Amino acid sequence: MNTLKLCFSPCPNDTFMFDAMAHHKIDTEGLSFEPHIADVEALNHQAIEQDVAITKLSCHAFACLATRYRLLPSGSALGKGNGPLLVSKSKMTPADLKNCPVAIPGKYTTAALLLKIAYPQLNELKEYLFSDIETALLQEKITAGVLIHEGRFTYSDKGLHLIDDLGKNWESRTGQAIPLGGIAVSRQLDQSLQEKIARVLRRSIEFAFKYPRESTEFSALYAQEMDAAVMAKHIALYVNNYSIDLGNDGRNAIRFFLKEAVKIGAVHTVPDDIFV
Repeated sequence: MNTLKLCFSPCPNDTFMFDAMAHHKIDTEGLSFEPHIADVEALNHQAIEQDVAITKLSCHAFACLATRYRLLPSGSALGKGNGPLLVSKSKMTPADLKNCPVAIPGKYTTAALLLKIAYPQLNELKEYLFSDIETALLQEKITAGVLIHEGRFTYSDKGLHLIDDLGKNWESRTGQAIPLGGIAVSRQLDQSLQEKIARVLRRSIEFAFKYPRESTEFSALYAQEMDAAVMAKHIALYVNNYSIDLGNDGRNAIRFFLKEAVKIGAVHTVPDDIFV
């Protein structure tokens, strides 16, 4: 049996999608997968440093790596109303943030690029693990921070204030869905193997939608500090029809985002054949 390293984040949307293929609950067409679970920014850096067979990537990181990886048509976190949030401890406006320390959840995250696109004047960005940003704000180590994942569900309960919804900002200016992340495969893999992985992943996600309770134990294993209700909201927000298949709209949204990354100089160029 061919065993491939499968890298994804501990977030419930990923464990929900990958549970069935990682644990042979579906037909894997002779493939076996060795899960490697890490924060998405750690996965971004890992993919930069070495070729990985299958990995979750922020779309920002993918823009930098598109000559070495291609995106699978399934598994993406893409949609509307689910973008990162710029928040602070005190009520503020974006204009108040010039020359103030602002936390980002990693330089290669899509959140960091959306912040740069929306507010290029912010020049004191500090990298934090995404789960540490709320605490840093409350301890006043930073003036503002960009929250991703479950932070969007918990920030107001902790007394933090919204400065801007970077997702809605993107949507209102471009009319496009927000391409947060996707599942990439190394271009070193044979085309037939890339296509097989794509079929297996789609099958895994379809299984998860059909039997949502099947992944609960696996998701809870890596979300031990997350309330069950928040975990369910997390999955509902980030896993949708685009996760099953990007379709033309999803592909166009990603292409548009990559062109914007080139336009602002985040990357030099992106090849045309970015999808499996």
